[in-house]
Amino acid sequence: MNPAIFRAYDIRGDADRDLTDALAEGVGRAYGSLLRENGGRRIALGRDCRTHGPRLHEALVRGLLATGVEIEDVGVVPTPLLYFAVFHRDLDGGIQITGSHNPAGDNGFKMMMGKNSLHGDGVQEIRRRIESGVEDAPGGQHVERPIEDDYVDYVAENLSLGDRPMRIVVDGGNGAGGPAALRLLDRLGVSVDPIYTDMDGTFPNHHPDPTVEANLVDLIERVRSTGADVGVAYDGDADRIGVVDETGAIIWGDRLMILLSREVLREVPGAAIVSEVKCSRTLFEDIAAQGGRPIMSQVGHSIIKERMKEEDALLGGEMSGHIFFRHRWFGFDDAVYATGRLLEILSHSDRTMSELLADVPTTHVTPEIRLDCPDSVKFGVVERAIAHYKALYDVIDIDGARVNFPTGWGLIRASNTQPVIVLRAEAESAEALETIRAELEGFVATHASS
Repeated sequence: MNPAIFRAYDIRGDADRDLTDALAEGVGRAYGSLLRENGGRRIALGRDCRTHGPRLHEALVRGLLATGVEIEDVGVVPTPLLYFAVFHRDLDGGIQITGSHNPAGDNGFKMMMGKNSLHGDGVQEIRRRIESGVEDAPGGQHVERPIEDDYVDYVAENLSLGDRPMRIVVDGGNGAGGPAALRLLDRLGVSVDPIYTDMDGTFPNHHPDPTVEANLVDLIERVRSTGADVGVAYDGDADRIGVVDETGAIIWGDRLMILLSREVLREVPGAAIVSEVKCSRTLFEDIAAQGGRPIMSQVGHSIIKERMKEEDALLGGEMSGHIFFRHRWFGFDDAVYATGRLLEILSHSDRTMSELLADVPTTHVTPEIRLDCPDSVKFGVVERAIAHYKALYDVIDIDGARVNFPTGWGLIRASNTQPVIVLRAEAESAEALETIRAELEGFVATHASS
């Protein structure tokens, strides 16, 4: 068993090499025993459309049944519909078999214990129980109980679009989110131009990760050629959203959060809003200027959700496109629901998306820069960055090193889901941005190989 697959937020690895049938069954047994110890029994189970999903599903079910778990199987769905099933049906937990935005050869397990995501030591406890073994328990049941109809009905009732007709391009990335999004948007009366919305777990058109500019090329071209109001893209399990405005410009997660937070603060003045260390200073400044309470957090969907509960925040978001509404919603990340909230704003306005964001101060920013770095090395590189830059500048070290240079800021942090170091920078000028970027990349290049 490869211990590296037990990560900060989930279990994830190469499906053929790491996620054997024995491992998947072991996850089911370990999770089931932990669930029962916590007084739970009934869970939702779903999977995305990856080719190895059926094999992992069969083995996982064996393990869950052996420990007396009652499974409500929601089938092939995006991860947010699994979350929705747990909340809507008041279940004791849930497991989604998904590789999320990882390559087609990867897969994994996202787990909930109660209404909370299992992360950190909870994931390590699953590993420990697999290693030590658990006892069988009676009473296991497995029934199929689809959730998509309930989800579409619930979201359609939750949203209230205005009279302005909406035209949207949806790039499903051949992941699990396309069909549910099309059903919902049709129900809302939105004119949709779909691309790659059929599910295909080999992802034949492009990698399903909307944080990478190259994966948005077809969406941008279609928005520009059709004159659509907005374009959205989903990752493999539709818990991340990518957005382009009517001009085809990419609206990264922090700028999208400005638009969404303004609307939440209009309805609930003074609300707390959580975002993370990769986000632009313009987001935190705008939340404060609108009368809200900005909170900077570590990266990670589980961590953001937990911080939102601690702060009683109504909205959270990440650069990666995870958007969490507790305002009129359940607090989990859902790209399809976020699409509806974005359309709600646009449909009640006579301004375009670019016009709605035109007053945001202009800064020069990089996208997320991902540098390959082995899991065994990446955290050490970040520790050295914190120590090095703290001797020179103000550093926010809640998640990596966010260094406040005189002309901007730069971030060096280790990804918790991939063998990657993530960089991002923002500056007052293009020249200053290049200087900061070169500094960060040079530091990583030097220390990742040492």
